[in-house]
Amino acid sequence: MIMLLVSLPAFGIVYLYHNSGNLNWDLPKLPGFWNGFFIGSSIVLLIGQYFLFHQDLKKVGVDFSLFEKVRVYSKATVKRFFILFCISVLSTIGLLLNQGPVYIVVFAVCLVFFSLGKPSPDRLSRLLKLKKEDRELLREVTRPQ
Repeated sequence: MIMLLVSLPAFGIVYLYHNSGNLNWDLPKLPGFWNGFFIGSSIVLLIGQYFLFHQDLKKVGVDFSLFEKVRVYSKATVKRFFILFCISVLSTIGLLLNQGPVYIVVFAVCLVFFSLGKPSPDRLSRLLKLKKEDRELLREVTRPQ
């Protein structure tokens, strides 16, 4: 969540700069190649983080303990959030230097993945295909006292 707290204000400032017509920072425009590179790499990373996350979860074996399953899920989630953070930085820099609306869409999709990727007992149970007793144990552990 700290990654989101860092990237959201930065993008907000750049977005407001982009939408206000009276500010001029005299920033250089991205050449066509680099603009395409930023857009392409952002989109590839958006798609790739989804597949990498699910590929990491497929490593969970049936004979893994609940602790091992949660550890694999935790590592996959950290990797996913780091990739999403990189995407948010790329889209912020791209919007700052090129002011293309595609960067706004990429950042919005990135925010959706940030929001949907937050760990919860239900998500853990569904993605890790936990047994009933493991689901109950997980709910009890996450329940506030």
